[in-house]
Amino acid sequence: MSEQIEKTQTGPKAIWQELSVDLVSCLRFYSRLPVPALPWEQSPHALPDFPRLARVLPLAGVVLGLLPALVLGIALLLDLGPWLAAILSVATMTFTTGAFHEDGLADTADSFGGATKQRRLEIMRDSRIGSFGAAALMLTLALRIAALATLASRIEWSGVLAALLIAASLSRTAGLMLLVFLPPARTDGASYAVGRPTPETFWFASVLAGGIAVILGLLGQFPPTGIFLMLALSGLTGLAFMRLAQRHIGGQTGDMAGAAQQVAEIAALVGLLTMLEA
Repeated sequence: MSEQIEKTQTGPKAIWQELSVDLVSCLRFYSRLPVPALPWEQSPHALPDFPRLARVLPLAGVVLGLLPALVLGIALLLDLGPWLAAILSVATMTFTTGAFHEDGLADTADSFGGATKQRRLEIMRDSRIGSFGAAALMLTLALRIAALATLASRIEWSGVLAALLIAASLSRTAGLMLLVFLPPARTDGASYAVGRPTPETFWFASVLAGGIAVILGLLGQFPPTGIFLMLALSGLTGLAFMRLAQRHIGGQTGDMAGAAQQVAEIAALVGLLTMLEA
């Protein structure tokens, strides 16, 4: 018996332990949350193994959406109104992630002022925000808030929370498409440094994201067509940004992946809205 216990203790980690390590690493990478180290983590402060942890990105998206969903639910239960509730929720998500994706969106929008691929990459790296970036931020924030507020006026608060979590999961999977299927546009950027996930990793993440969407969609009592449109439009957004990135800068950057996430989130929420009765 003692030999069996020793073999178990020194053997390979259980799959759930590996996935939990990937999940907390993903949360540290994509957010500003104070994620504690797990007892079985060997190097919690080491550079994340992004090609591996990307497989649980859809689940990390759900976790990142929990606090904004909680804020949204409390605000609706307190009868603060759908618009104020939506603003508080989007603000919570922005602070939770440290405006991680919003920064990428702004840099991507500003890069359209560049005449050449090299100039566009230089603009993306510039920490200053231009008129294109500011306009893109205002418009996407307004669209995200309006989509959540409109959902809150049409369905029960529990359904709005489910929609928020689904969009958080699907949109991050859409952004992952660029990092998997396009080469880095430069060799000294963050997307090059963290490594490139394999297509197998992406398909694992896609199946996970699809399962999350179906389960939460059924719990939220969404029409099947609404769930399908959330899946389809978020995926099409990822494909569109892949083509845009290839033509715009000859590859991918983290900024363009962040921009894809923001647009895919809006697309998923609007897709659901089109299938709901006014």
